[in-house]
Amino acid sequence: MKSGWKRALRRDNLQMTGKLLVIVALMGAFGYALVPIYRHICEALGINVLSQADRAEAPKNTQIDDSRWVTVEFDANARGPWDFKPAKNFVKVRPGELVTVNYTFRNKQDRVMAAQAIPSYAPMQATAHFNKYECFCFNEYTLQPGEEKEWPVVFVVSPRLPKDVHTITLSYTFFEVAGKKLAESKAESRT
Repeated sequence: MKSGWKRALRRDNLQMTGKLLVIVALMGAFGYALVPIYRHICEALGINVLSQADRAEAPKNTQIDDSRWVTVEFDANARGPWDFKPAKNFVKVRPGELVTVNYTFRNKQDRVMAAQAIPSYAPMQATAHFNKYECFCFNEYTLQPGEEKEWPVVFVVSPRLPKDVHTITLSYTFFEVAGKKLAESKAESRT
């Protein structure tokens, strides 16, 4: 009687082992097929995460409004003995496009001067849509006698700019600042 019971137990164990091996094989096949299934689901839903990585070309910036151009004019005013001017008088940009324009500065005095630029925009409604990422107007600068510097303005005109605005004028006024940097440079020149 014990041998029949052992035989039945052994047969049940073999059946269970067979079932477990089938489950393991099915899980392996499912894991192997998961990547192609995921790719097809992404393509069907328009996500294309994996298929975009396979493309050789860079993805297009969809934030750029290709339907229009905006002219950005640059104006430079100096209050004091400075040569201050943009490298370009204007650029044509598409809203959403990252643009860099350089300005040159030269101290025409025979003394150290601290200065800063203050921006203004025209028309006024363009102000909220003109985003500067880097600008010399963010800081105060000290220039040695006769020293010349070049600094960039990096900006984006927002695609949300009203459609009736075709030209933006970015105007800077560069003026001498009496302050901490000037006092420090005077102290350095005395020693």
